[in-house]
Amino acid sequence: MKQFLITAAGVFAGLLIFMIGVPFVLISMIASAAGPAPLPSNAVLELDLRSPLTDQSPQSALAGLTRRGHSVMTILETLRRAEKDDRVKGVLIRLPEGGVEPGMADELRLSIKHFRTSGKPVIAHSQGLYPSGFITATYMMGAAAGDLWMQPGASFQVTGLANEDLFFKRAFDKYGVKADYEQRYEFKNAVNGYLHDDYTPAHRSAELSWLTSIYTTDIAAVAADRKLDAAALKASLEAGPYLAEDALGLHLIDHVGQVHEAQVALLKQAGDGAEMVEFEDYAHGRPAREQGAGPTIAVIEAEGAIVDGKDEGGNPFLRGGSSIYADDTADAIYAAITAKDVKAIVLRLNSPGGSDTASEEILAAIRAAKAAGKPVVVSMGTYGASGGYWISSEASAILAEPSTLTGSIGVFGGKFALGPALARFGVDVRQLGVGSPYAGAFGMGQEFTPAQRSAFAGWMDRIYDNFVQRVATGRKLSPDRVREIAKGHVWTGAQAKELGLVDEIGGFYEAVAKAKTLANISGEARLKRMSPEGSTFGALQKMLGVSATSARTLAAAAWVFGDPRAQGILDELAQARLRSQGAMVLAPTPFH
Repeated sequence: MKQFLITAAGVFAGLLIFMIGVPFVLISMIASAAGPAPLPSNAVLELDLRSPLTDQSPQSALAGLTRRGHSVMTILETLRRAEKDDRVKGVLIRLPEGGVEPGMADELRLSIKHFRTSGKPVIAHSQGLYPSGFITATYMMGAAAGDLWMQPGASFQVTGLANEDLFFKRAFDKYGVKADYEQRYEFKNAVNGYLHDDYTPAHRSAELSWLTSIYTTDIAAVAADRKLDAAALKASLEAGPYLAEDALGLHLIDHVGQVHEAQVALLKQAGDGAEMVEFEDYAHGRPAREQGAGPTIAVIEAEGAIVDGKDEGGNPFLRGGSSIYADDTADAIYAAITAKDVKAIVLRLNSPGGSDTASEEILAAIRAAKAAGKPVVVSMGTYGASGGYWISSEASAILAEPSTLTGSIGVFGGKFALGPALARFGVDVRQLGVGSPYAGAFGMGQEFTPAQRSAFAGWMDRIYDNFVQRVATGRKLSPDRVREIAKGHVWTGAQAKELGLVDEIGGFYEAVAKAKTLANISGEARLKRMSPEGSTFGALQKMLGVSATSARTLAAAAWVFGDPRAQGILDELAQARLRSQGAMVLAPTPFH
């Protein structure tokens, strides 16, 4: 029986290899041989921003098989390449109907304007602009094109900015849930929705401050690009909403027409035989970023919440960058330090914060790079706040967009006391422990005791003091001055520049220019991507607990047969493996 099972398993494995492995290899060979489609001699690129937009590109190769949308970094690099490509004659941009994150819009506006300096036309087309999210940022991107079209009868509802927050305090009181948190200090409002039923004065002040700053920045940018008076533009916008035809009469847009008409207009400018080409197709045919000769600047990308440890591999079909793993990011910086050709580092950061210990690990690597004579310039995307600012605080230079949300120099931590709520359902929480009473401080049964709260508050104070000291050291400010502008207050990049928290307003390529200056690099610099990347099949292996060879077979099956059930099986296996490893336990880690 044993020999029969072994033989049967061998036959099955052989069939599996024949049916799956061989087609996989053949398809890979064909795809490799085919390469990207040749670009027409007269091409107009169509950039569709209506799909989800991220700051950075996926780290997993498999993510590209399922991911829709673009990354800001890919768009920046591709537009720079297209500027110099004689085959590219122009760009058509399809605008989303809702808002774009302000920092992303700032960066894309700069990129669009830079592309236009090549003399090539850009048309932005909108099928409607609705009051959803940061809609003024979307309008600002359209205005940067220089030729803004709207579909006939489309809505133009760019009337201002609004942000909505949820407050759970009354619901928690009703069900007996107690949110027991410490904040440093009054502007650190990430948990205010658990503690209050309305905005506190500090929360209201801070939120209105950054909203006003973003709104003012957007209005000023649109006014400059459309050559309008800013006050008159603001009055016209706030008198809306309008239809496209009304917006045209008020000089808020340039043309009313269908997207096909906009395509025809661009193709006509491009010349005989011009063709539309998907922006993504052109981007995929790009050369490696490690191009050019001369001294090298390492580019390290980091996006998401900052956490301890390494990326051990999640679902490889999802884009990377959802977390910044301290070990991986620090290792990438140390690799750049030891690379003899690297003269400077640009850290592209897009993070709202995270763990203090993880942030400190990355900051230590930045210190090591500076000590090795390699300046580190931080280029902030939409966010460079809290733990993201902790990382940045001692960099050689910090650049942010006008609407980047940064600062938030503060800390919060705590727990939910669920004992009274569970008791209403007949569930009683009991606790036993030995040693100090603080050992059970983060149990969910009850609130902190006075002694526990005192000890916890003292610990939070020390972490806050460490944060303040790092900012004071890095920004060459007195600790007292840092305390004045800290307290968890969120600032936009424009505000942070005035406060001395960032050095310059600008995007990624301005950060590259700053790195060249600090490293005394003259002429062209070679950009070398050194972002941490996990192995695609290694991720599958860790996720499923199988060998890398088996993981390749599973991936091949999902791809070759195009069966959505295959991915469902992969997801279910992943969830089962996670369940077998035990549930995650919340720890009293302070968040920034």
